Amino acid sequence: MIQGIFYARFFPKEGPRIVAQSPAGLIGTAKTSLLDFDILQAYIIPRKSFVNRLVTATDPDGKYTILGYPVLIAHDKYVRNEFIFNFGVVLEADVDRVPYERVVRRLAVTFAEMEVQDGYLSGQEVEGENGWAVIETEKRRSVEGLLEIVREDLNNYGECMIPVDDANTINMKLFPHYKQPAEVKGWHVPVAKMKLSDIVDPTWDLTMQKVITHIDGASDVRRIAYLADVSLDLAKTALRHLLYYDTILLLDMFFFSSCYAPRPGIADFVANLDGMVEECAAYACIHSRQRLSNFHLIRLMTSFCVGKSVIEWLKSHRDAGLDVLRYLDVRRFVQFGVIKGCLYRVHKYVVSKQYIAALATGQSAPRPGGDALQKYTDGNHCFDQIITELNLTDEEITEKLKSLPLPVGDLTVFYR
Repeated sequence: MIQGIFYARFFPKEGPRIVAQSPAGLIGTAKTSLLDFDILQAYIIPRKSFVNRLVTATDPDGKYTILGYPVLIAHDKYVRNEFIFNFGVVLEADVDRVPYERVVRRLAVTFAEMEVQDGYLSGQEVEGENGWAVIETEKRRSVEGLLEIVREDLNNYGECMIPVDDANTINMKLFPHYKQPAEVKGWHVPVAKMKLSDIVDPTWDLTMQKVITHIDGASDVRRIAYLADVSLDLAKTALRHLLYYDTILLLDMFFFSSCYAPRPGIADFVANLDGMVEECAAYACIHSRQRLSNFHLIRLMTSFCVGKSVIEWLKSHRDAGLDVLRYLDVRRFVQFGVIKGCLYRVHKYVVSKQYIAALATGQSAPRPGGDALQKYTDGNHCFDQIITELNLTDEEITEKLKSLPLPVGDLTVFYR
């Protein structure tokens, strides 16, 4: 949200001044002002080396950020042959400023063009008792009036279209900024964060339409590509678009042979923060009439640990008198824990001392005609990757590793 917006100008005699601002008293020298002009004036109108580029400054208390785009127009009609001004916005310091960068640039460019055309900015200035100000004429709005409308419209509607005069209009829109998504791997499992069928449109890319149909929270990317009859690369691209707009999240494949361990977020589950345990029960319990108590659900969630597979976890609870499979969809229970930050997947890797030594000496393989599995023994490839790329099960990978012609003790399997 825009806390304020201003127009500042450098005057040859007086120096930097705030000419117009919304709301009034945004930047000034009074105690009632939001920001102290005397402290920030070097950033409101910076040195010439900073003109025609984005400039960002934070107030000494770290509460607010000023985002501006100072402009210098050179012409002999001005005193000292130059006209220097800046349009800026004031935001709370923790607000993502990227969407507002376009707003500041647009204001600078629009008003620079109008100044070059007919002296829109310099022609409005008058000197009064309280310094320089801008006036409004019958044909065009004042800068101060425009800034007030821009601030209100962008805060309320995320866009504005304001006629300045018969020839000029300020037209801007705030676009949300999303971080670049993580790379999509073939062994990832996409999980929809909304009902994708409700937002899909017939005009969407055909590949995207095919891929969305097979996102079920259980199928990995490789399988989705196969079912959708599209290449793996195209499926990854489509899913990355969905990830960019925060409509899906990526999880690891679920196997009963996999290991999971607690994360700090499990404390929220134990405390049942915001009804998290009840939410878990609604998501993972098979029979609502026979749903496990909160005590049992918390006990189950907190009993995962490194070195214990899901199947071993199930056996330990069955031996203790609780047949978990009668009450829970285990995949959904584990998935809930991962999504909520209660659990993390402990991946399995394998390292070959011989293969690492061969890589260190510049050889791509320790022996001619080496097994295809050998390239995965550098400790950087988890078993999920091997499973999807070689189409093998965990057990088959283990047996093939044992059959590799390597010295005894050369292979080490580790978890992280």
